[in-house]
Amino acid sequence: MSDRGSRGDGLSGLIGVEYLELGTETARGRVEVTDDLRQPQGVVHGGVFATLAESLCSRATWEAVRDDGMVALGQANQATFIRPIADGHVNAKATARHRGRTTWIWDCELSDDQDRLCALVRMTIAVRSNPGSG
Repeated sequence: MSDRGSRGDGLSGLIGVEYLELGTETARGRVEVTDDLRQPQGVVHGGVFATLAESLCSRATWEAVRDDGMVALGQANQATFIRPIADGHVNAKATARHRGRTTWIWDCELSDDQDRLCALVRMTIAVRSNPGSG
């Protein structure tokens, strides 16, 4: 499924997550770097990387399971930071590694606009019954 240009709600909306692709195998999104997302040192706060990865992976999982009355919730978020980003975009590409009945696991690569790897995030997404469906 493509959801090009769709903006997030809640925290993802506050930081400006833009969903570019939401598939069951691959998902892509990005955040434009603004002063609100930078640390005092002038680089993007690590929480932005983690939030982008979790928002992207949770949303892609939810798109795949919602018609079955399920929800997708972040269960674990492990980020490793490699290179800072100070301007442009934080770009994310997530690849599904496991799509189970109760958990999905994604590997998310975050890069700058020069396509340099800046962070790696392993996301575990819990898949549960939607308490509001039924």
